[in-house]
Amino acid sequence: MNIKIINKSSHDLPHYETEASAGMDLRANITEPITLKPLERAIVKTGLFIELPIGAEAQVRPRSGLATKKGITVLNAPGTIDADYRGEVGVILVNLSNEPFIIENGERIAQMVIAKHERAEWEKVKELSETVRGQGGFGSTGVK
Repeated sequence: MNIKIINKSSHDLPHYETEASAGMDLRANITEPITLKPLERAIVKTGLFIELPIGAEAQVRPRSGLATKKGITVLNAPGTIDADYRGEVGVILVNLSNEPFIIENGERIAQMVIAKHERAEWEKVKELSETVRGQGGFGSTGVK
């Protein structure tokens, strides 16, 4: 799938690190460092503008290393970029650690996965089919 992109950042385009990678790293495009205090959040710009084809979305997800090592994650994970959005790609980061975290220009702050999706149409019915699970909710399929 070809994606149109404008790169107004001072960094290379996002790319797959390995042949089997699902996501591409997004980098902070900032003029000065941002300090995220514990439990603080900020929108970090990337300098990227994309045009996705209809039927595709870009999902913005946390980087596992940043989350594990520093407690930094994407607040609305996964964030969705719709095919009709033309603004700058931003990442909502939150610091879940007990220490301040400094975001530097060019830092890999999140990853982006491009995915196809279906558009649903509702079909109103009076009842749904029966299943073994039935109305069992959160945790109902786990070991008891």
